[in-house]
Amino acid sequence: MAERGRRTHLTLRDVSEAAGVSEMTVSRVLRQQGDVSDKTRRKVEAAARMLGYVPNKIAGALASQRVNLVAVVVPSLSNLVFPEMLVGVQEVLDGTGLQPVVGSTDYDPRKEETTLFEMLSWRPSGVVVAGLEHTDASRAMLANAGCPVVEVMDVDGDPVDAAVGISHWRAGYTVGQEVAARGYRRVGVLGTKVAGDHRARKRVEGFERALGEAGIAIADRADYDGGSGFARGREMTAAMLDRTPDLDVLFYTNDLTAAGGLLLCLERGLDVGGALGLVGFNGFTLLDGLPRKLATVDSRRRQAGRIAARIIAGTHEFTSPDRRVELVPTFLPGDTLRDRHGL
Repeated sequence: MAERGRRTHLTLRDVSEAAGVSEMTVSRVLRQQGDVSDKTRRKVEAAARMLGYVPNKIAGALASQRVNLVAVVVPSLSNLVFPEMLVGVQEVLDGTGLQPVVGSTDYDPRKEETTLFEMLSWRPSGVVVAGLEHTDASRAMLANAGCPVVEVMDVDGDPVDAAVGISHWRAGYTVGQEVAARGYRRVGVLGTKVAGDHRARKRVEGFERALGEAGIAIADRADYDGGSGFARGREMTAAMLDRTPDLDVLFYTNDLTAAGGLLLCLERGLDVGGALGLVGFNGFTLLDGLPRKLATVDSRRRQAGRIAARIIAGTHEFTSPDRRVELVPTFLPGDTLRDRHGL
């Protein structure tokens, strides 16, 4: 018996002896290559599971120069925006032999550099990275990765290789048009001052442009550090309404802060959806149980993840020469804005 704490690595020979087939056959089955009968494949897979055999992918990568990992780099895993995109990636990669490996950067450009350096040193088969803004070093690493690179959830910029997502600027512009069309004139904006959250910044820029074209200026504005949440939204909304009580619409760059604001306004007995409008962003379905259905924008995150994964897997056909896939966000008026014709 082997000593406790000492482990010997199983080999193809161990699996071949257990399955009663050649090592070459075992290799073909485990690499999902070659012509092997279903019966033999099942026998090999059963033997590998019984033994607990895990193939040495690094050894295989020495020949192919690539491992079957897909590096996925996002700013945050606590922000619900990014896990939903990851679900889309996983849905497509399941069954392809490609496995996503996730790194989080906390919206820190330098941490993104470090994360990309470590992940690219493993020679992944593809890279999915959130956003189009990177340091020069990160951009250079991505440009020389030697594999498909897909920047997701934004198309307002110059992609290294391919980009999939919505235009956050145009989405914000649409919200501004909707607010103006419903007769709101005293506007408050509640956003984030996290330096690396370029998508939220672009939403606000587009929103302000649309309002400006309608002759409307921002009456009050508040920005917060850190993560979004109900408590943050309640706190910011209370402070803004106490400071500027004549506001008639509030635009939040995230649904979670908007949800907190909604609960606060309802507790105060305010006429939400009439005299006071509220608009969030991202279309989180988990908020469907709120007392009022929040006006928001579906930013198509899951679809962006699915298309990004198809690009990595080589199954997506581009219709534009710049390898950019712009998805169209959907404005959802919910119950927290008055009707366009109810002026």
